[in-house]
Amino acid sequence: MRPPNHSSYYRATATPYAPYAPLQERIHAKVAIIGGGFAGLNTALGLAERGVRDVVLLEKEQIGFGASGRNGGFVFGGYSLGEQSLLDQRGEANARTLFGYTTDAVERIRHRASRYAIPCDVVDEGVIWANWFRDPAVLRQRQELLSSRYGVSWEWMPRDQLRERIHTTRYYDGLYERNALHLHPLNFAIGLAGAAAEQGVRIHENTDAWQLRRDGAQWRVETAQGAVTAEQVVLACGGYLAGLRRQVDRAILPIATYVMVTEPLGDRLVDCLETRSAVYDSRFAFDYYRPLSDTRLLWGGRISVRNRSPAAVQRVLMQDLMKVFPQLKGVRVDYAWSGLMSYARHQMPQIGSSGDGLWWAQAFGGHGLAPTCAAGELLASALAEGDDRWKQFADYGLSRTWRPFGYLGAQSSYWWQQGKDWFKTRLEG
Repeated sequence: MRPPNHSSYYRATATPYAPYAPLQERIHAKVAIIGGGFAGLNTALGLAERGVRDVVLLEKEQIGFGASGRNGGFVFGGYSLGEQSLLDQRGEANARTLFGYTTDAVERIRHRASRYAIPCDVVDEGVIWANWFRDPAVLRQRQELLSSRYGVSWEWMPRDQLRERIHTTRYYDGLYERNALHLHPLNFAIGLAGAAAEQGVRIHENTDAWQLRRDGAQWRVETAQGAVTAEQVVLACGGYLAGLRRQVDRAILPIATYVMVTEPLGDRLVDCLETRSAVYDSRFAFDYYRPLSDTRLLWGGRISVRNRSPAAVQRVLMQDLMKVFPQLKGVRVDYAWSGLMSYARHQMPQIGSSGDGLWWAQAFGGHGLAPTCAAGELLASALAEGDDRWKQFADYGLSRTWRPFGYLGAQSSYWWQQGKDWFKTRLEG
């Protein structure tokens, strides 16, 4: 079997653009943003759209280098923390408000892709949640919860209808989330950067911010060949830690997930899918996948405390693929990669401020595109207009993850949930 490409499919099909030059001088800005992923880019663009253009964004690698340019490309509402847990913790009114930020973000992503003519292969055909198990209770309960408490309607898909669209006997019933889409995330990130730059945001790639310190009433960000003095600083580094503020970095666990992309399947794609919707299943350790415009199949899943080589990612994910679509036996995998997501112990985004001009947005693991857009809007509104809605995330603060011991806990929890899924599958025969 030919080894997969060491580059991601997204990087191989990225929109060409003139690289943003590294910072090589000392400059001043109203706002400095560290991190060129979705959280940083949405904050920058949100500020520019509000007329605040004295903004500098620093990225250590290239735009979308981290999880923002490596994920499955799903855009849907919600957080890593489930809807029932969010309701239990915050009460109905607050939970509905927090959830609403993400469903509003889905529409904002849809709007920005159109407004800025971003060539990111938007497929606005919803997402299917397919039941791995015979028992429909988990689907019925979630459907009812979303409808009665969150005002969100997901359509029931009986088994026969589901199997007309997804050609596998692995699934039973399903739910269809219409207000969802999927896209090429790296190209979307590149498009957001271009839109922000056109409105005056200064972007510098290949610029490592190695020190952050107070400079009188302002902040100074030191880089290898330059520095930024700013009134406000936003840390938006996700799972790729900047090492600038210990209390911010230690509050997350960088967790790896895996993705692969097949060769072009041509007519073989129809043997598996007769839908343009993205799909994920009802297990804790779920598979997620979607058809691409060139008839490839993108397939992702698993979480781990360590990155793997492309060949290892392919081996692991091919086992999962064969359980669902055995008709694809022998298919070639052209690309396989992993990336680091940021998780918090409380499974919610960390959006906050220390009160002295330092802000942060991180811990979006697993549901990145909508929550990062929501976070960017909240921070941009706070910085530009004094809006204090970001404080609704105050209960989900910088809880320490106790690395490296936290990795053991996270991996053990994942294995435990995976074992429960396996046992339930065996019980159902």
